[in-house]
Amino acid sequence: MVSVRPGTRIRLIVMPDDPDPIPPGLEGVVVEVTEGPLAQIIVNWENGRSLALVPGVDMYEVLESAEPESEEEKQ
Repeated sequence: MVSVRPGTRIRLIVMPDDPDPIPPGLEGVVVEVTEGPLAQIIVNWENGRSLALVPGVDMYEVLESAEPESEEEKQ
């Protein structure tokens, strides 16, 4: 299970398997998270690109978590 939600601000540490990776240290905001065996974290990066992270392959750090969207998510 992916531990971030849309609106979370992150910083890339490394994207080892991408042929045109985002530079390490670049920050972005999560816009979508897909679940399942091909889970991805879609990010709008501050350099204008939109590129997905692959959980378990790409490394990133959470800078600012998104607020829960509903009372149910807060519990």
